[in-house]
Amino acid sequence: MTNPIIDNIRRSLGRTAETPLSLRPAIYESRQPEALAVETEHFLDEVRKLSGVAQTLSPESVSEALKTLVAENGIRKATLWHSPLFEQLGLEQTLRSLGVDLVSPTADKHEMALCDLGITEADYLLPETGTLVLTSSAEKPRAVSLLPRIHLAIVQPELLRPDLHQVFAAAKDSNYLVFITGPSRTADIELTVTLGVHGPKSLHVWMLES
Repeated sequence: MTNPIIDNIRRSLGRTAETPLSLRPAIYESRQPEALAVETEHFLDEVRKLSGVAQTLSPESVSEALKTLVAENGIRKATLWHSPLFEQLGLEQTLRSLGVDLVSPTADKHEMALCDLGITEADYLLPETGTLVLTSSAEKPRAVSLLPRIHLAIVQPELLRPDLHQVFAAAKDSNYLVFITGPSRTADIELTVTLGVHGPKSLHVWMLES
């Protein structure tokens, strides 16, 4: 007995039941990393190609850059992960000094969606595609990167990984991974690419100098 669905697929591909199977596509070896400086610039370039804003900053200049970001984007409400790095950089103090209201990263999703800015770190970075990989936990809620209109990721070069093989191996015990490649975008309406429909409208990535 034949399957009409399979028969239709075969006809559309110009095949029959007797057509031999194609050879399996080649399996490529893992990508090998280049020098750290090259990988870093490659990652930042890819973020920019995807309409993201990427730059390298010293830890001492983060506060001033944050002031500029707040002023240029009219940020009044923000949320951020609680992390030793952010405490060291004094992000909460800087935001409060600028009159920005801080919302808990574990707040209700409706309140989180009203935030202008969400600040996270990242767990891994993929230079070939400019992708941020974030694990999710009670201390690092994924909503911080998904609901505010602007997502700021503050990252470090040692998070760079050559490709997905290394990411999956390192994150094998993680319950949830978020892959972020550029700002949220869709082309569902008349095939016109629109940013910010299903998530943040803009993505800023600050790479801290080693």
